[in-house]
Amino acid sequence: MSVSPLRAGLTCKCPACGKGKLFKGFLDIADACENCGQDFSAVDSGDGPAVFIILIVGFIVAGLAVGTELTFHPPYWLQLTIWLPTIFILSIGLLRPFKAFLIAQQFKHKASSDVKRY
Repeated sequence: MSVSPLRAGLTCKCPACGKGKLFKGFLDIADACENCGQDFSAVDSGDGPAVFIILIVGFIVAGLAVGTELTFHPPYWLQLTIWLPTIFILSIGLLRPFKAFLIAQQFKHKASSDVKRY
């Protein structure tokens, strides 16, 4: 059975079976899938998810902040009040599914020789 990396990433489920939990905490990877027993000990997404999220969120927020400044000319305190929470919410909200997506991509393409598929 082949699980879509996009589906596994968005649902944060096991990339092997698509049913078990991938995470045991907010960003901590589980030791193994509770459903199929897939071992996650060799899985490592590194800094990839954080780098992509920084670039994506930076692009979105910078564009919106400049557009808001050029259109409405709000005071700086209002800009900070709008964009600092937006940066925080987008970064935290996107980090977990993006990490799961990159791990699912590793499984799909067998990126690590240590990853054994059951």
